[in-house]
Amino acid sequence: MRIIPAIDIINGQCVRLTKGDYSTKKVYNENPLEVAKMFEDVGIEHLHVVDLDGAKAQHIINYNILESIASKTNLKVDFGGGLKSDADLKTAFESGAHQVTGGSIAVKNPAKFLNWLEIYGADKIILGADCLDQKIAIQGWQEESDKEVIAFIKEFVANGISYVICTDISKDGMLQGPSFELYETILSTVHPVKLIASGGISTLDELPKLANLGCEGVIIGKAIYEGNISLKQLETYQLNRS
Repeated sequence: MRIIPAIDIINGQCVRLTKGDYSTKKVYNENPLEVAKMFEDVGIEHLHVVDLDGAKAQHIINYNILESIASKTNLKVDFGGGLKSDADLKTAFESGAHQVTGGSIAVKNPAKFLNWLEIYGADKIILGADCLDQKIAIQGWQEESDKEVIAFIKEFVANGISYVICTDISKDGMLQGPSFELYETILSTVHPVKLIASGGISTLDELPKLANLGCEGVIIGKAIYEGNISLKQLETYQLNRS
C-alpha cells in the first residue's frame, strides 16, 4: 500500500480544512515546496496535491505550485481541484502532474471525464469519489449530488477506471480514524479497483488495517501536520515494508 501525504493549497499556502469547510482553514506552511521536500527526504515517493482555490473557482489556479514541486523534487504528484476543461487537464499535465483526479467533472459531465480516460489512459486519470452519508459531494464538497458512492464507483470501474480516491467527508480532518467499513464494502463489491483511502487517518496503527483490507494507497494529511504521525514514523514504516 502506497503512503501518499497530502498538500492542500489555498493562496499558495499549505493548509488543512476540517470536513471540507473553508472557514476552518489552518495554514501549516507558506511554502508547499518546502513541505514536499520534507516528505521526499524521508523516502516518500507519491504526493496528493489539491488546488482548493481551483475547486472553488471550478478551474485550475495553483498550477505554479504543482510545477514547482514536480520540477524540484522526484515526487510523483497526483493533482486535483477544479479540473473541469480539456485546457485545465493539459495545464496540469504540462505542469508536471503524474496523475490527475476528477470528481465533480465525473458527476457533471461524465462523457468528458470518460473521454479524458480514453485519451490519457487508466494510469493517469483517478476518479475522485468523495462522499457524505454515502452520497457523492462535488464542487469542493460544497454541493451534494444524488449519486450513491458504491454505484458511482461501480459505473466508472465498468467503464475502465482503475484508480479511485474515496474520502468520507464526515471523517476528513477529524483525526478519529478512517471509514474502514466503507472501504471494506467497496473492496468487496467492486472489482477490480485500486482504492486509495482518504480522510480521518489519525495514527500509524490504522495503516496496516487499511493495507489488510486491500487498499492500494492511503492519503494522510492532518495527522502529519498535527504531529500524530511523525515523518520519522513514516520513514520507518516505509523501510520496514521494503
